Amino acid sequence: MIRVLVVDDEELVRSGLRLILEAAGDIAVVGEARDGAEAVSAVARLRPEVVLMDVRMPGMDGLTAAAHLLSWPDAPKLIMLTTFDLDEYVHEALRLGAVGFLLKDTPPRELAAAVRTVAGGPAMLSPSVTKRLIASYADRRPSRAETARKQLATLTGREEDVIRALARGLSNAEIGRELRLTEATVKAHVSRLLAKLGLANRVQAAILVHDADLG
Repeated sequence: MIRVLVVDDEELVRSGLRLILEAAGDIAVVGEARDGAEAVSAVARLRPEVVLMDVRMPGMDGLTAAAHLLSWPDAPKLIMLTTFDLDEYVHEALRLGAVGFLLKDTPPRELAAAVRTVAGGPAMLSPSVTKRLIASYADRRPSRAETARKQLATLTGREEDVIRALARGLSNAEIGRELRLTEATVKAHVSRLLAKLGLANRVQAAILVHDADLG
């Protein structure tokens, strides 16, 4: 069972998410929280694998809570919930290390599938939407772009090919087909380049490419 914490200031939303997730059969909602402060406390107490957290909440908002949680060495996988698909707060959460985001009107089947995806590894959710989010809000000041380019200069030619494709929202299988590599080889390249760049997940890698204006 995948242990999930649901965080939203609206009880109706929390109840709906619980019903959807628990109907999946392999997901257990181990707790709920009404704001970021409750979420931080609940994560410390309940140790969920995945946290679904609203971005905008009274008191401690989702972004502040995300900064707390993602600084922990054993941080859960964090999916941000939002009403709007282009949200600067979600973009900042992705920079901090959230693995993706979902719209609150995401169909039930996709919601459960997303939880399974992030619980199983560092995959990027909704790549086409995430790519638009990154492109819309990436800060491309010269100093940031220069720093990003220097960081990417440590990659090999093949690793750079992989990270560019990754930043376009392609899956490992799609990258493999484009670069004529096996999916296992692509996965190995992604793992190495994330470690080399000191990044937590694919979303941060995509943001780095866009910061460098290479996407």
